[in-house]
Amino acid sequence: MDYGLITLKLATGFIGLWILTRLLGKKEISQLTPFDFVSSLMLSEIVGNTVYQKDVKYLHLLYGLLLWGFLSYLFEKITQHAKRFRSPLEGASSILICDGKIDMKEMKRNRIDFGQLRMMLRQKDIFAVEEVAYAIFEKNGSLSVLKKPEFEVPAKGELGMEREEAGFVYSLVEEGDILEDNLRKIGRDRVWLESGLRDGGYRDVKALNYVEWSRKDGFFVLESWESGGRQKLGSDATGD
Repeated sequence: MDYGLITLKLATGFIGLWILTRLLGKKEISQLTPFDFVSSLMLSEIVGNTVYQKDVKYLHLLYGLLLWGFLSYLFEKITQHAKRFRSPLEGASSILICDGKIDMKEMKRNRIDFGQLRMMLRQKDIFAVEEVAYAIFEKNGSLSVLKKPEFEVPAKGELGMEREEAGFVYSLVEEGDILEDNLRKIGRDRVWLESGLRDGGYRDVKALNYVEWSRKDGFFVLESWESGGRQKLGSDATGD
């Protein structure tokens, strides 16, 4: 096989992979979703299987890179801007432990047993399930954990401080889109959300970049990425 053609294919593959990596964004290995991992394997296969095969033309390599790059870019844009399709396409995070209670349905749905759960907790330096208030199984297979206040370091119980209830924060609006699933998790609806935001001076939900809510602190609103946020405290903070 002509060494010049091999060099041309390798150079094209190198440049194509670099462009696609820059185009689709940088991610650490721990942040890769299953699709990101499969996409990386496919790109390596496209380049690897076309470099030394005589029957595969240079234009075939170029076409493969362009097509796969376009499909990957289109997939990224759909999952970024079409919130309703994000969970079906990328998968969704699962709350395995909520308010100290293990959700067996979520454990079975994600095919996780207690041995695996304890192993992931130990990787977070937690050796007792009792210490966990919330544990979220992320889309990339990692586990995010919020410990109960009395088990935080230094332990509030050891300092004689008043015991607090662990709180969880829910994102309710992202880039103007209301996250209906999270509203259902807290037993609320769009009417409650829009009413609470109006009380805080925000009348147009679509103009908001980000809104999160917790029972302890109420709403945190981010109008734009450059501006700060504002917490709304009061009856909504307690969920009443």
